[in-house]
Amino acid sequence: MLQPRKEKFRKQFRGKRRGVATRGVDVAFGDFGLQATTSGWVSGRQIEAARKKITFMTKRAGKYWIRVFPHKPITKKPVGVKMGSGKGAIEEHVAVVRPGSVLFELSGVTEETARIAFAKAGHKLSVKTAFLKK
Repeated sequence: MLQPRKEKFRKQFRGKRRGVATRGVDVAFGDFGLQATTSGWVSGRQIEAARKKITFMTKRAGKYWIRVFPHKPITKKPVGVKMGSGKGAIEEHVAVVRPGSVLFELSGVTEETARIAFAKAGHKLSVKTAFLKK
C-alpha cells in the first residue's frame, strides 16, 4: 500500500476540493493516459488496485507510470467514542485529485489494449475518469 515514508506533520486538515488541476494535466511520459474528470480523494489502496488491474490487462507488456501519490493523512476516531479528546488516529493516506489530473500513463501497448486496461482501472477509483491520447 502506498504511503509516505516520513512526514513533517502527522495530521492535516481535510481541506477544500474545488477548482481544476493546473499541473499534471498532460500525458508527459507515455502514449495514453487516464485522466480524472471529477474531484475527490483517491486512497493508496485504490491506486494499488488500479495498478494491479493495468498490469493484468496489459499482460505486463509496455510500461506504465503512476502520476499521483497519497501524501495526505486522513484520521478517523473509533466507533462509539464520545466527542472531544482530540483528533483521531491516522486511518489511511489519500491523493487529492482534481478534474484534469492525469492519474496513470501507459506506453508500449496498442490503443485498444490501453482503453480496456484504463476502463477496468477506472472502476477501481473513487473519481470518474476519461481516456487520454498524446
